[in-house]
Amino acid sequence: MSSKIPAKKIKLDVASNSKTSEDSSDASSILRELIEHRLKVASSVSDFKFNKKRIRVLSKATEVPESTQGILYWMSRDQRVQDNWALLYAQKLALKNKVGLHVCFCLVPKFLDATIRHYDFLLKGLEEVAEECHSLNIQFHLFLGYAVKVLPEFVSKTNIGAVVTDFAPLRVPLQWVNEVKSKLPENVPFCQVDAHNIVPCWIASDKLEYGARTIRNKINTKLPEFLTGFPPVIKHPHDASTKAPLIDWVAANKTLEIDKTVLPVKWATPGTTAGFKTLVSFCEKRLKKFSEKRNDPTQDALSNLSPWFHFGQISVQRCILKVKEYKSKYPSSVDAFCEEAIVRRELADNFCYYNEKYDSIEGTNAWAKKTLDDHRKDKRDYVYTRVELDKALTHDDLWNSAQIQLVNEGKMHGFLRMYWAKKILEWTSSPEEALAVAIYLNDRYSLDGRDPNGFVGCMWSICGIHDQGWAERAIFGKIRFMNYQGCKRKFDVSAFVARWGGKVHKSKSKN
Repeated sequence: MSSKIPAKKIKLDVASNSKTSEDSSDASSILRELIEHRLKVASSVSDFKFNKKRIRVLSKATEVPESTQGILYWMSRDQRVQDNWALLYAQKLALKNKVGLHVCFCLVPKFLDATIRHYDFLLKGLEEVAEECHSLNIQFHLFLGYAVKVLPEFVSKTNIGAVVTDFAPLRVPLQWVNEVKSKLPENVPFCQVDAHNIVPCWIASDKLEYGARTIRNKINTKLPEFLTGFPPVIKHPHDASTKAPLIDWVAANKTLEIDKTVLPVKWATPGTTAGFKTLVSFCEKRLKKFSEKRNDPTQDALSNLSPWFHFGQISVQRCILKVKEYKSKYPSSVDAFCEEAIVRRELADNFCYYNEKYDSIEGTNAWAKKTLDDHRKDKRDYVYTRVELDKALTHDDLWNSAQIQLVNEGKMHGFLRMYWAKKILEWTSSPEEALAVAIYLNDRYSLDGRDPNGFVGCMWSICGIHDQGWAERAIFGKIRFMNYQGCKRKFDVSAFVARWGGKVHKSKSKN
């Protein structure tokens, strides 16, 4: 092993603690172009001035022990090697201490309503991560089981000097982090880096924001500081004293305790390389019409990047930097994409992080709770069970077509997802049931389910968060209303229905 610096503890270079696939260019040429761009930004992460605000220390320990033999990045939300601030910080620590660098992922047997569709995307993406880590002399470990059971033991046995992890605002990942924190050796620093958001969640705002209008300026004024280029994760010059064993991906798959009837989709190939292809395809083919056509489900105008965003297989920051290259050509489209990918997406993280009831009626505003309660006994013309909704057996051919697309492709157009969720409110017996059904169906089928954007989308549609009160009507009260005729004024409903084959079913559930 390479020699370490002499008897002196290395203090963490961080800020103060805070609250705890598509056809396009050849993939190798895309990656080569991006790597060449990174090399122009900085020769390596060791030369790069890391923004301390991206990091927070979760432990009492703040110094890497003298005897350390490695640094560990616990990868969770951000499943990529390059353009990953958490891995970059872990490598910076490893270079400073002249020790080996380890990356681990803890594969849990089940997670919320995830199915083999989601786990297949995740595992195949991790295979690419493992290969890239190997090429860079970084040890990649796939641990089977919950982090609290496997990670602290590895840290102790391998004499890891610091653990770095990424950030997710949902309660289960937050619980995992707290559990690991309680079990790590007391002298091992535990750091968290928000590698998902451009402006770290705790820096963008220190409170629950009311909506886009209250957080937009807070984020946009910080972009000059945080929307920067990335240095590359380099080939690590220090060998690890403990080598990662070969991964048996087939055996790992067999440990899963999930529904394997919801099959993987064909349109989206997992992994960073495929994510880059989709990014370039969007910029070259669809960005020009994003501004005017993004709310039309019959048009191919969206980025289609959400699966890679959700699994962290491609950096949103990288995508923004790339899209901004087209600002002079398509200014309104670039602005619209940045609004959605930065402000709206980071608003969703804010909501889930600062609101523990992000998936409950209790998590909405007082006016919305009152209006939903005032109208909970209103007569519903149709009441459907979760099974009927799952199987697209309603009287509404547009809704059925959207549900069929969700089941078959693992995605739904953003405009229709709003309509889809609002109709569930209209066709179920209570707001609580509507929210539970919408979240279940979204998390079960959508590749980007179990995500802050998904929870916020359902809460906006059904519970009025990040919105205002509208004209009062039956069932909805003052929650924003959407209907079939309104959709017909927006786009060619018949064309969408013809594409997905939704039919009008004679409902047995009509009241």
